Amino acid sequence: MTFQPKAFAPLCLLMVFCGCSSGSKQRLVIYSPHGKEMLTEFEHQYEQAHPGVDVQWLDMGSQDAYDRVRTERENPQADIWWGAPATTFAKAEAESLLERYVPTWDEAVKPEFKSRNGCWYGTFLTPEVIMYNNRALTSQDAPKDWDELLDVRWRGKIIIRYPLASGTMRIIYSAIIQREAGRTGSVESGFDWLRRLDANTKGYAADPTQLYLKIAREEGLVTLWNLPDAILQSRMNGYPFGYVVPRSGTPLIVDCIAIVKGTSRRAEAERFYEFVTSKGALIRQAKDYGRIPARSDLSPSELPDWLAQLDLKAMNVDWQELEANEKVWMKRWDEEVKGKGKDRLSIVN
Repeated sequence: MTFQPKAFAPLCLLMVFCGCSSGSKQRLVIYSPHGKEMLTEFEHQYEQAHPGVDVQWLDMGSQDAYDRVRTERENPQADIWWGAPATTFAKAEAESLLERYVPTWDEAVKPEFKSRNGCWYGTFLTPEVIMYNNRALTSQDAPKDWDELLDVRWRGKIIIRYPLASGTMRIIYSAIIQREAGRTGSVESGFDWLRRLDANTKGYAADPTQLYLKIAREEGLVTLWNLPDAILQSRMNGYPFGYVVPRSGTPLIVDCIAIVKGTSRRAEAERFYEFVTSKGALIRQAKDYGRIPARSDLSPSELPDWLAQLDLKAMNVDWQELEANEKVWMKRWDEEVKGKGKDRLSIVN
């Protein structure tokens, strides 16, 4: 059984949190930003393999997932948190929100892609990209790098997912602040950069669905987003999206999974964790959903060709500094930058 709170929040939250499930099946609740397409497939696969389990997922932004797990710490509702940057999981670990679990594939993941204490593990490597409407722009016309987004040519043509609710956008903005501070010696230059971007931004989308619709309708032509979703929305949902990997470098996010502290369904949570991170599952996720597996024990011949052809230059990011400062930086952006780059701000709904 699947719950999508954006569509009918009051009913689904009531059903989920009252513990209702199909007949006598054991309920397993997943918080994830991975999108209804991938979540639905693995819900059905798992329920087929384990008929006594009713998988219920809530599709939400990674920051929203963190906030919810944090709020529910005294009465956990989720069993698995599947998807968010490592920096977000590190915060959750520091707040004792996650259970220790060492998966069977522990040795196939680099030390920097997992918690030293076994509280979270990287599943995917997610590059951030510039996504554009390829019906309105050719690949030659689309901006090729972050700084090109500041050109007056793009004024009123950029729509951005509201950063405070989005792990993806928090990472992009924080990485830009850090990059500019490294160049000038002051974070002020990073906030100046974001003000110039705000001046070109038509509005901030409340959720990914609104972002996709606005770009597809040409209400905006360009956004900052992540590679897997750009691929997924184009292939599976027919959106006219192309993408550019910024030539100066891009933040390469380690996307993780964890068991929520206090789950009463620990054994089932472990089984689901292993199921969606198995070799077969990761290969399927790469082929069908544009994911880049973090595990090093997968044969390149089993992975899609586009992965081998992907030309990535990772931005030099100090992840520890980013983790320490992200919350303060995003609060300052919200208070001092949002809407200050032009006369008025439109929040896209």
